[in-house]
Amino acid sequence: MGVSFLPSPAFLGLLLFSFVTLSLHPKPAVAITRHYKLDVMLQNVTRLCHTKSMVTVNGKFPGPRIVAREGDRLLIKVVNNVQNNISIHWHGIRQLRSGWADGPAYVTQCPIQTGQSYVYNYTIVGQRGTLWWHAHISWLRSTLYGPLIILPKLGTPYPFVKPYKEVPIIFGEWFNADPEAIINQALQTGGGPNVSDAYTINGLPGPLYNCSAKDTFKLKVKPGKTYLLRLINAALNDELLFSIANHTFTVVEADAVYVKPFDTKTLLIAPGQTTNVLLKTKPHHPNAKFFMTARPYVTGQGTFDNSTVAGILEYEESHKTIQSSHSTKKLPLFKPNLPPLNDTSFATKFTSKLRSLANAQFPANVPQKVDRQFFFTVGLGTNSCPQNQTCQGPNGTMFAASVNNVSFAMPTTALLQAHHFGQSKDVYTPDFPVNPLTPFNYTGNPPNNTIVSNGTKLVVLPFNTTVELIMQDTSILGAESHPLHLHGFNFFVVGQGFGNFDPNKDPANFNLIDPVERNTVGVPSGGWVAIRFLADNPGVWFMHCHLEVHTSWGLKMAWVVLDGKLPNQKLLPPPADLPSFCPMSIYLQRSLITHDGIEEKKQM
Repeated sequence: MGVSFLPSPAFLGLLLFSFVTLSLHPKPAVAITRHYKLDVMLQNVTRLCHTKSMVTVNGKFPGPRIVAREGDRLLIKVVNNVQNNISIHWHGIRQLRSGWADGPAYVTQCPIQTGQSYVYNYTIVGQRGTLWWHAHISWLRSTLYGPLIILPKLGTPYPFVKPYKEVPIIFGEWFNADPEAIINQALQTGGGPNVSDAYTINGLPGPLYNCSAKDTFKLKVKPGKTYLLRLINAALNDELLFSIANHTFTVVEADAVYVKPFDTKTLLIAPGQTTNVLLKTKPHHPNAKFFMTARPYVTGQGTFDNSTVAGILEYEESHKTIQSSHSTKKLPLFKPNLPPLNDTSFATKFTSKLRSLANAQFPANVPQKVDRQFFFTVGLGTNSCPQNQTCQGPNGTMFAASVNNVSFAMPTTALLQAHHFGQSKDVYTPDFPVNPLTPFNYTGNPPNNTIVSNGTKLVVLPFNTTVELIMQDTSILGAESHPLHLHGFNFFVVGQGFGNFDPNKDPANFNLIDPVERNTVGVPSGGWVAIRFLADNPGVWFMHCHLEVHTSWGLKMAWVVLDGKLPNQKLLPPPADLPSFCPMSIYLQRSLITHDGIEEKKQM
């Protein structure tokens, strides 16, 4: 996973100048502009003895690593050389006043069409840590993804021991078939999509799959050293449990926010989430090798890829070790003991350990007073089967998913453009329900009617509104954990629990002192989570489940944050090269069909 950023002579000169300046004057740190070019192109890739032509960035799978420092400006030119429409999201970047660079297709931009390009232009403000980038249209992120690493400002140390080496580890999924064909077929039939054929570590499935021994990620370490592993879950549809045999992790960061360090043998990471851990190697060569494995944490009732990806942790041999009778081929290989697939108890204990540093240097600015309260149900449902069609969803229906029983219909005009130019009337309505329109026993026996409504509804917030949002899982078609991602903001996870949220009792137990701050949170299976955030970023911000199949079925919505009064509280104007024409996708075609199976003149 090489970096595609090639320094120019002028840039090298700037680096030298920066070094001299910093040597003489340690303060302040110098921010720079970094240029990257991402060429979206087809590339033949072979895994599991199966070769296919697939969409990649710069011919790499996973894509190239993007590295910057806090305060830097990034100019990333994305060129589309394939037949698919493309957009790229910089997952976790706040995009303060630069919503045009956020990337979700039909939300902040129209997609980049074949032969076209777009420069994503944004500055990294007040963030450092591990994030990632990925395609944000259909299921293309199955192959279009890579690490986005933000180093602290020059001269600013980590709030933990300096690692000997840093290693990005990005989990993914491999499909022998074309993921676009898989989701398109599922949307047409109303059934569940076929699952992946393997999980991957840095693009490699590892030796536990057939015809895959040569495609194994190997992490070679030295004894007595501390390594920083930058973990990213880029899998499409699965939360993952991860462990390295006979080793312990120290968790130090989640979603590019430092946390109070804690030790664990196993960690849970949902799609969209990142976790930085310190790995302290054994003081002497252990004369052994160690599997590093990941497999899914599963709470739903649908089919899933029940397999395990493995890499190998190997200790580098010193001259003394080489001279001994041990050779690497003869070394024993230890395997970790991962929790059961459905171990919700472990998941709950792990997530409850995540706490913000909440100190003077890295405060937790938790909103203490709330201006607006929202209660959103999240879960599955159904759409009626169109006339003269046989559907493969529950009881002959089509699978759907919703927030407050609204299955989000993607527009044909990008929402941010419609908002910015005052043309929202024919694109969306500002009446997303604050609470479920029909309350029910959310985690009890499901209602008989599972049909969802369909619409392009948004919530509108004045600038600087403090928001409290309760997200409640439902048992409709089975309780399930949902990793919800909010674009444009970090939020504080102030509470979570099982069963139905009790507005009279549960808020008393909220943590308003040091809750974890992140951009993607798992709504517990059969439970609820409470988050708070300050709406200080003008624009239109997508919120959706990061299980891609649920997003495809409509488990998504968006927030409009209005401009503030001051110049630095307003959305910047759109760039000249912003893609402005939105071609219709299968998602849009599907949203034209009501639950009666009749095409309607939807607000578009």
